[in-house]
Amino acid sequence: MPPFAIVIPVAFVQYVGTYPAAKFQGDEHLVNGLTQLLVLIGPLFLVMRRSRPLLTLLATVAVTIVYLLLHFPWGPVVLSPVVAAFNAVLHGQRLIGWLSAGAALAVVLTVGDLTKADYNPGLTEIGFGVAWLTLILVLAEIIKVRRDRADQAAQALEEQSLRRASEERLKIAREVHDVLAHHVSLINVQSGVALHLIDEQPEQARQALSAIKQSSKEVLVELRSILGVLRDADADTGGSAPRQPVASLDQLDRLLERMREAGLPVRLAVTGQRRQLPSGVDAAALRIVQESLTNTYRHAGPTEAVVRLDYLPGELTIEVLDDGRGALAPGSSDGTGSGLVGMRQRAEALGGTLSAGPRPGGGFRVVATLPTGSTGGIETEDGS
Repeated sequence: MPPFAIVIPVAFVQYVGTYPAAKFQGDEHLVNGLTQLLVLIGPLFLVMRRSRPLLTLLATVAVTIVYLLLHFPWGPVVLSPVVAAFNAVLHGQRLIGWLSAGAALAVVLTVGDLTKADYNPGLTEIGFGVAWLTLILVLAEIIKVRRDRADQAAQALEEQSLRRASEERLKIAREVHDVLAHHVSLINVQSGVALHLIDEQPEQARQALSAIKQSSKEVLVELRSILGVLRDADADTGGSAPRQPVASLDQLDRLLERMREAGLPVRLAVTGQRRQLPSGVDAAALRIVQESLTNTYRHAGPTEAVVRLDYLPGELTIEVLDDGRGALAPGSSDGTGSGLVGMRQRAEALGGTLSAGPRPGGGFRVVATLPTGSTGGIETEDGS
């Protein structure tokens, strides 16, 4: 509400109502230019009722006291202090607002009693004034409580929206990391192979370059898809939380084929009753396999990998094994690399677990368990 939204009607009521009130009391002869000026000055202080609620109450009471000390007739001049008292509770500290409003009522009644010979307020008049002031301040309390609850709800909703947006963008950041780590690793290794063989075995170098071309094409497609999700979400919802890019185990066969073409033999074993998985679990499962195979390809040396998917009632177990050197990188054999951190975060975000480390007989092992919340299935498969 604009600052003058309440000032104008209060000033109008006080200005227009003063003369009829004075005439009713037989004091119309006391109304003059100063009377009209004072009934207009009080409402003007209401402009600062929100920023300085107690000062506004003090100023309007002071104007009213001056009005009464000049023996001007009773009338709607008390409306501006009443509005100020209402706002003192609504916009200020409650206890101070109540005490200030009560003190203002006592002062106005006392000054009126001292300045008006025909005004002798008794218990009935005082009780009537206290009752009206209490009613007004209680109304201010009710409005304040409802407004504070609405503000808290709006703030909580905004914080939830921001948190959801942050979480979704973190998911997309992980998608970008996994896509880039996987494809760039393939491109890096294959380019090294091509440079090494280009003179002595040009045909194998040609195959490596072909694999580089395919990997670069696929990474561009995946990144374009991820960035498209972000652009579409910002355009459609004004920057709200983006939707997570679609990834699923339907792409697993293509992933394994790509690894085989890059020179990493991979076998797939699926046990249990296959079923449709929740989208979050489906995407996490693919990315965990992808990151595990990428790490194997980069760090394990000459090796063979095995991917096992076990569809159990209510959960999916993913196991990726290799028989290579058994360490991801120097100093990271305990499984604390950034790729493993990302995989572990994916699993834990879904309520699952992930463990990774060297195998006793050599090689490396990653095991993830993801809850699926479903026991229905569509087929049973064992493959390689």
